Amino acid sequence: MAVVIRLRQEGAKGRPVFRIVAADQRFPKEGRFLEILGTYDPQKGIKSATLKLDRVNAWIAQGAKPSDTVASIIKHAPVTATA
Repeated sequence: MAVVIRLRQEGAKGRPVFRIVAADQRFPKEGRFLEILGTYDPQKGIKSATLKLDRVNAWIAQGAKPSDTVASIIKHAPVTATA
């Protein structure tokens, strides 16, 4: 099973909001997914995206490939300190 980390469109017509999900590449783009890894609102910008970086890194370690857009979001994701 080839897993990809990609965007899944949600939100209202004319106001898209995306969820960042891990999915089998054979699943439809807006169909089933394995896990929700974060959110992205293009109107707020790439810096406002929320990600579960530990889960993203776990999927990548297992061989998941991020899409180009998701790779850019991961690169610009704010680093948050957890206590």
